[in-house]
Amino acid sequence: MTRTDEPGGDGGEDGARTSARTGGARTVAGRPVAVVALVAVLAAGVMLGAAVQAALSGGTAARPPAGSGPSAGPDGGPDSRPGSGPGSEPGSRPGSEPNTGPGTVRPAAGRERCADGSDPAASLRPSGAAGPAVERVRRAGRLVVGVDQNSYLWGYFDPFSREFTGFDIELVKAIATDLLGPGPEIVYKTIPTDQRIPALRRREVDMVVRTMSITCDRIRQVAFSTAYFEAGQQILAPENSRITGFDASLRGRRLCTAAGSTAQTLLERDARGARPVYADNQLDCLVRLQLGEVDAVMTDSALAAGQAAQDPSVRLVGDPLTVEPYGVAMNLGDEDLVRRVNKVLEDYRRGGADSAWTAAYERWLADRMETAEPAPPAPVYRD
Repeated sequence: MTRTDEPGGDGGEDGARTSARTGGARTVAGRPVAVVALVAVLAAGVMLGAAVQAALSGGTAARPPAGSGPSAGPDGGPDSRPGSGPGSEPGSRPGSEPNTGPGTVRPAAGRERCADGSDPAASLRPSGAAGPAVERVRRAGRLVVGVDQNSYLWGYFDPFSREFTGFDIELVKAIATDLLGPGPEIVYKTIPTDQRIPALRRREVDMVVRTMSITCDRIRQVAFSTAYFEAGQQILAPENSRITGFDASLRGRRLCTAAGSTAQTLLERDARGARPVYADNQLDCLVRLQLGEVDAVMTDSALAAGQAAQDPSVRLVGDPLTVEPYGVAMNLGDEDLVRRVNKVLEDYRRGGADSAWTAAYERWLADRMETAEPAPPAPVYRD
């Protein structure tokens, strides 16, 4: 059974809700957003492009063909506002240099350590106990999760299946099944990058699973699970660009990233002479790059691989600047839920090549990320 509710309700600003329960789905779009155009490009029998969730409430369908995803073409994307923000005026794309491959993720830089020398990714030891936070979710009969709706391969709304899908969504389903049993009701609430922490602190969501990096600053505001993936900040540029990475080649260039991201924090410290442009989400940055309004994008290498998969005219350049573990974020007071999620992650990683983590990697990321021996990060505990 599929039911579509009227827009509004508690979807929240910039939010869309999808409750998925045993074969059915319902969605609520929080407020009108621009529609990302569906671009179908047939080349060698491969269809490229897809769309993300539109302003109207839509349902949710099967994974699109390889190489497809929410398109980021000239028509813009959810909440994209071409021409807004400092330094967003149109410009040209200079130069030329050979393409090193759209999905390449190169060796990364060092891992962040907090002022006291601790690892920000250290979390609470796993437990299957049902404390107050777990019981709250069970009483509600549903899990409310903050996600992205336009990060291809990670978390996006698939117009074919009319469902949220991607690597992050696979993990959401595993957590929900553990908490609520088979066929759980999941409410997907789409939130901008800079609203992830406020949404958790206001308890608008039970957790956020949205390629969220665990950092020393963030662990003071929200709680994290152990890491389920690692990436690093990297530059995405047109294949004919003279930009070579996070270096002097950025001087005077317009460099786009999502507001509230770890990339923004890095650029505020040192932009290498670039002119930062901040957008609501990373897809907006890709749209601006395609329109010539910015010269490059700075984002996680894993997200950039998804963007390069959407647009083969762009590529990752230079080396990753950081090592950033992704974790499931929760309210600081929900320690029992953190421990329960860590138990799910222990099971999710278990089995090596036969693990649920590896199955999700093979389905979503293997064709786009050049990793010799992909494996989940080893969990680190602080207690």
